Amino acid sequence: LRPPICNLSPINMALLSLAPSCLGLATPLRAAPPLASSRAAAVSMDDSKEELATALNPVVGYFDPLGLATADFWSQGNEATWGWLRHAEIKHGRVAMFAFVGYIAQYNGLHFGFPLSLPESPSYAAGLTPPEQWDALPLLAKAQIFTFIGFLEFWSELGMETHYMKGGRPGDYPDFPKAGVIPVTPVKVFNLYDPFGFAGKRSEEQKAKGLLAEINNGRAAMIGIMAFLAEQKIPGSVPWGPHLKPYAGEVMAPFMS
Repeated sequence: LRPPICNLSPINMALLSLAPSCLGLATPLRAAPPLASSRAAAVSMDDSKEELATALNPVVGYFDPLGLATADFWSQGNEATWGWLRHAEIKHGRVAMFAFVGYIAQYNGLHFGFPLSLPESPSYAAGLTPPEQWDALPLLAKAQIFTFIGFLEFWSELGMETHYMKGGRPGDYPDFPKAGVIPVTPVKVFNLYDPFGFAGKRSEEQKAKGLLAEINNGRAAMIGIMAFLAEQKIPGSVPWGPHLKPYAGEVMAPFMS
């Protein structure tokens, strides 16, 4: 299998790898500190905005042209605003990584080997691109997907002990309740972030390095998935990008089809 991203030139791949934050936390180019020394120190969400931005991209560093790092959303204070922005970026990055990998898999024909819908409903159709496959889903299937997403959002906001806007750690997803606590958990549900407890056994330095990798990979994935959709909607809109089948639908209107 050859995923469409393989058609990107080395220049484009380099741009993706150095992509600055969608929050604009980057500075004009300057002499970069040694990469090894900047990554060796443990970096956490408790570090300053400047330290976190520099650790994420030592070459670019800290830059905030929109003033987001000093903003006060909904009169909740800057610390609450910063927690909200950090949590939003991490969450969007995780969704984008799933979308990016899923897009490549589906575009190359990878799918479950059994039907995921009732016999009378449309199932996987060979030859459809990811947006076209979404359009082919029946309305009830789309509603089920959005209902599940809504539940995950509901639990992520109400299930945590300390909210990320009130001093909690951005990016954390709370454990589900034990079996029988609420009707939707008749059995124990694994933690979505670390279901088998592997992350809990890592050192603080390994966790810090993993945090940086997750944020940077999420930023690249956000650019990547939007590049795929833009190229399908407007062929040639992505410089040095992949050549994908044009899409005639509306990617921003998921229920129109």
